[in-house]
Amino acid sequence: MSATKIDGKAYAAGLRDRIGEAVTQLPGQPTLAVVLVGEDPASKVYVKNKIKFTLETGMRSIEHKLPADISEDELVKIVRDLNNDNEVDGILVQLPLPKHLNENRVIEEIDANKDVDGLTETSAGRLSLGKPGLRPCTPTGCVMLAKDALGDLSGKSCVVVGRSILVGKPAAFLFLEQNCTISIAHSRTQNLEEVCREADIIVAAVGRPQMVKAEWIKPGACVIDVGINRVPHPEKPGKTYLVGDVDYHPAMETAGSITPVPGGVGPMTIACLLRNTVLAACMRRGWDVPENLSF
Repeated sequence: MSATKIDGKAYAAGLRDRIGEAVTQLPGQPTLAVVLVGEDPASKVYVKNKIKFTLETGMRSIEHKLPADISEDELVKIVRDLNNDNEVDGILVQLPLPKHLNENRVIEEIDANKDVDGLTETSAGRLSLGKPGLRPCTPTGCVMLAKDALGDLSGKSCVVVGRSILVGKPAAFLFLEQNCTISIAHSRTQNLEEVCREADIIVAAVGRPQMVKAEWIKPGACVIDVGINRVPHPEKPGKTYLVGDVDYHPAMETAGSITPVPGGVGPMTIACLLRNTVLAACMRRGWDVPENLSF
């Protein structure tokens, strides 16, 4: 029997609708500031979409378009100014930055209470300690999609394949918050196939195209594929196409539910960013968090 496709695009659209409803319940208008440095084409598209959806959900957007040769000190000053601007609830510095800029230094300048990407050390510390704070967007989207597919995750075994600070590690903490039993696997894990085969939930976030095979998947398991890899098209010379970290079509015959690539986890990242902006506004301003934002 073929697995159920987890439609991240549809879920993200529904989440944006809920965010729009939540914004109408607030006493003020949350504001997201986006900082874009340089002319990277992919970054420009991402920022354009983030601004579009911010406005569509009834929030305010501020954009800082900066030249690629901006100095690190100048960029840091802009971030600090946004920290001190009481009208700004969330700050997003679009990555990657030009190579002459220290990404770690710039991200660490963001006020953790406005860190809607959940990337600062303070945000990571709050997550690891189970304290309230803003959680990373992509891992949050993974949990949302898994809950949508399985319902209550309590007691489920979850293997996260990948240990990056952007996805793997925070995803493990977030599934742990859902009372899952967690394993983090990686390139040096012994008997990786066997480890994955025991899991009720597999989160593939290793960055290797089609690495997770159908025979690694427990029959009926939920598979969340975070990978986005561009590979040569097998039937169109000179062309490429996107695949995930899971060998999708064979996996469909084993898994119970699975996210496609594209159209799975990807659309959730921006939706969760918008949700974080509302949460940041509520925490900073002492507003009640709208109930429809829980998951």
